Order: sequence, then structure tokens, then C-alpha cells
Amino acid sequence: MDLSQAYDAMLGDLAGAFPLVLLAVAGLVIVVWDAFRNNDPLLPYIAGGALAIGLVFEGSQLASEQTTLFYGNIRAGGFAAFINMVLLGGTLLSVVLSVPYLRQIKHAYGEVYALMLFATVGMMALATGNSLIMLFVGLETMSVCLYILVGLVRKDEGSIESAFKYFVLGAFATGFFLYGIALLYGATGTVYLHEMQSGFAQSGATTMFWAGVGLLLVGFFFKVSAVPFHMWTPDAYQGAPTTLTGYMSTTSKAAAFTALILVLYYALPPERWTTVLAVVAVLTMVAGNVLALAQDNVKRMLAYSSIAHGGYILVGLAAGTAAGYSGALYYLLIYSIMNIGAFGVIALLEWDGKIGREQTMESLSGIGTQRPFLGLAMAVFMFSLIGFPPFGGFFGKVAVFGPAIDAGLTWLAVIGLLASVASAGYYLRVVYVFSFKSADERPAEAPATGTGFNVPFSSLAVLSLCVVLLVVVGFIPGLRDVTTHYFIDMAVAAGTL
Repeated sequence: MDLSQAYDAMLGDLAGAFPLVLLAVAGLVIVVWDAFRNNDPLLPYIAGGALAIGLVFEGSQLASEQTTLFYGNIRAGGFAAFINMVLLGGTLLSVVLSVPYLRQIKHAYGEVYALMLFATVGMMALATGNSLIMLFVGLETMSVCLYILVGLVRKDEGSIESAFKYFVLGAFATGFFLYGIALLYGATGTVYLHEMQSGFAQSGATTMFWAGVGLLLVGFFFKVSAVPFHMWTPDAYQGAPTTLTGYMSTTSKAAAFTALILVLYYALPPERWTTVLAVVAVLTMVAGNVLALAQDNVKRMLAYSSIAHGGYILVGLAAGTAAGYSGALYYLLIYSIMNIGAFGVIALLEWDGKIGREQTMESLSGIGTQRPFLGLAMAVFMFSLIGFPPFGGFFGKVAVFGPAIDAGLTWLAVIGLLASVASAGYYLRVVYVFSFKSADERPAEAPATGTGFNVPFSSLAVLSLCVVLLVVVGFIPGLRDVTTHYFIDMAVAAGTL
């Protein structure tokens, strides 16, 4: 690699990676500001402003050509702009939801917003990385910030336990990921994704190469909560502050899945890993839905639900086609809207003083009558998570199941469809409890009948936006075609980057 022109290219690279740089700088500003004016109410506005500016910038790059920055380590424009918009938008919605929620639980710390920005920087580096080194740097930047956010409520034993489990298992999975990178570099002689298939063609199917692939996939499966590497997910989701759970369950999963798509698309020989992904997809869909049926805590139920949705995305990836990859990318957008909205509603309904960790589903009986908007919004999110038309979740599942059928994996799509039907058992239970059970049936420890839950205007705006998007997203002309177009362009650009 010729680094003689590194400084000449630096300004152009920094301009191309403007949102990433902006978020990093804004995070540092928040840290310094918070040191002098602790927990200043202006800090979330700094974070929100940086995210909004980054979102607008990436929106202007959606139709631009694929390019790479920093000597081919990061992608920019087109595909990268789309996933960065998902990450920036998800973080922005989560910041808005977190401001009143963290104030309510008395943990409105300024550093929370800096950590969210730094985590998003890591997610963007992971999702747009064009080399294994950049994937690792992004993964670790994201993970370290999330470990801290999960354990934010330091006086709650459940929160500390969740953070400890997440950290220990995450560090263990990172070891697999890093060893996989080392073996792949040794087998192919490169860390750049688009050069790895040619390296494989020269060296052949060596034991070192396939061992590296296996270890790398284990690391990815942990980050996307695929079975059997899902054990950390329900505990971490249950013990984290609820709005931050929504943030973690969407943006980190979107970043990890996008990085996996890039690795599968560029680095690995085609049709060598389809069976592995199909088997993991079946295990993830079945286990996630079966275990969700047995949950009485809404946050824990949504955690297992998140695992199941990871399985649906893997169905698209198992197809091994451009349509499958674009469908997975499209699904990540819709999934982010559904889950951020669902966790946003649950955050507004917490009453147990333990970030919803011990709050049962039955304790929310009659909320739909008491707070009609929250009941309606939750119903939309639940029906969309099932995949019920005409909500966004239906179009998302068509986008991942369709390519699997076209690729000859009809049996896998059928299992996914049956798993979606089974998920109605616990999603509809939420709708039933909210809207069809009387508030008088709440347990004795729950808030009394007539007790209200405050709904701040900012939270109302976010939930309304999520509801509207889920109703109209499937009918936006060309949105699915946009993601397909990216992979056609990437196939053309693969030999030129």
C-alpha cells in the first residue's frame, strides 16, 4: 500500500466521511461540556443536531456512486449512505425517546448521549467497512459503548448483572472474530473484502481459510443474536434502560447484519455457506418464537422476538443472491422502525422502578382504554412485527422470503412463514392485554385503575412517526428497488474498488 499521498487525500476522505467525523466530534464536545456543566439539558440537543445533520448529508448521497475512503477501508455513497441513514435515524429517534425517559428514572446523565454517538460511529464503521481491520475497529467501538449503556443504572443489581453477562460473552465472541480475521489474512494474504475471493482462488480451499470463515461467522452470529449464540440477549435487553434497549436492538443489529452482508457478498466463495446460514436461520426462528411464547415480561418477550427476526433476515442471506441481500437491507429498515416504536411504548408504561425488569404483561391491562394512543400504536407495532398486511413488516418478510423461494429454498421460506404465524401467539397477547382486558384486572402491585402515564410531546411525535412509516413504507414507490440497485452497482464495482 502506497501511503505517500496519504496527507493529500486526507481532506477529501474526511469530507466523504463527514457524518462519521461529525458524530465523533460532537461526542467529544459533549464529554468536555459535561465536565464543566454536568448533565446540562442542552447536551441531548447537541447529539440530536449532529445526528440530524448527518442524516441530511447521507440522504444527499443516496444516489451517488459507490466509492471508498481512507485507502479503501470505508465505503461511502449509495449502499453506505442507505445503511448510515438507518443507523443515524434509529439513533436520533432513540435520543428523542431517551430524554424524558432517563429524566423519569433519574439517570439523565450527559455522558449517555456521548456514548450513543460514539457507539453509532462504531456502527457506521462496521456497516460500511471494506476491510476486516475496519470491521473489527467498528465492532469494538460499538460494543464497548453498549456494555456501558446496558449497565447505566449502577444501583440496580439486574442492570449490573446484564452488563456483566453481555461484556463477558461479548469479549469471548470478539476473540473468535479476531482469530477468524487472522486466519483469513494468513490464507488469502489480504484484509480487503473485495480481494479475498481472488486470494481464495489462488490458495485454494485450505483448512486455514475455512477455519477463519467459521470463527468469523461465530463472531457475527453472536452480534446478531443468532441461535445458539443468543444467550446474552434476553438478559441484556431486560436489564438495560428501555429506550436504550430499543436503540441497541435495532442499530447494532442493523450494523452487524450489514457487515455480514458485505463479507458474504465480497469475501466468501458463493454457495459454500448457504447450508450453514439456512440451518442457523431455522434454529433462530424456531427457538426465538418458542421461547417468546413463554415470557411474561414484555421486554424479555421482545428480546426473544428480536432473536426470531434475526432468523428471518438470515433467510434472505441464505438465498445468496443480490435480491436476498437487498431484501435483508430493506427488512433492517422496517425492523428498526417497529422495534424502536415498541420499546418506546413500553418505556412510557414503566411503573416498577426497576426499568421494567420485573414488570409483567398483565400489569398493563386496560392501557388501551386508559391511553388510547399508546394502545393503538402498540397494536400497529405488534401487527407489523407479525407481518400482517398492509403494515411494513409484511413487505419486509416478502422481501426476505421471496428471494429464498427463487433460490430453491422454498422449505426455508415455509418454516419462516410458519414461525411468523406462531409469533402471533405472543404479539396478539399484548394487543389483547392492552385493549381487551379491564384495568381492574391488574395485579395488586400495579398502578391503580385511573392512574395515568405521562406521554411527553417528543415521545408522542416519535411514536406517531413510527406508526405512519409502518403504514406507508411498503407503498413508497421504488424503495425496495433502491436497495436492489445498490447490489447491482456493487457487483459491477467489485473489481474496480
